Amino acid sequence: MRRISLAGAALLAALAAAPAASQTEAPPPAAPPQPGPRHDTAVLQGLDKVTARISTVRAPVGEPVRFGSLHIVVRACHKRPPEETPESAAFLEVDDVKPGEPPVRVFSGWMFASSPALSALEHPVYDVTVVDCMNRSSSASESSG
Repeated sequence: MRRISLAGAALLAALAAAPAASQTEAPPPAAPPQPGPRHDTAVLQGLDKVTARISTVRAPVGEPVRFGSLHIVVRACHKRPPEETPESAAFLEVDDVKPGEPPVRVFSGWMFASSPALSALEHPVYDVTVVDCMNRSSSASESSG
């Protein structure tokens, strides 16, 4: 009996000391990622699954654009600075608008250019993904050059 109680006490002491040791050795948690600068236009890629056509859509923040029966409104678009790992993310609200029917919200949330499957639009006919974020002034100078 005495051996069991001594062994139990030693085990309890070891268990009590283990969390304190692991807490001091664990690395500090990473800081949450900071959003990049805001941009006023999202570059989206749309796929019509029926015709297999891919379209590039420039969607100004706050202005609705159409892709097939979808009405897309970009609420925010962020892009990391060039010195960091590339990433563009946009907050989209997507409604499916069919004639004679009320609009149906099919997506609302953040989409990430580097991970399109992380938060994807699920629609039987269309796929929409974020490609990039830019400012209208920079997109005009790129197309003229």
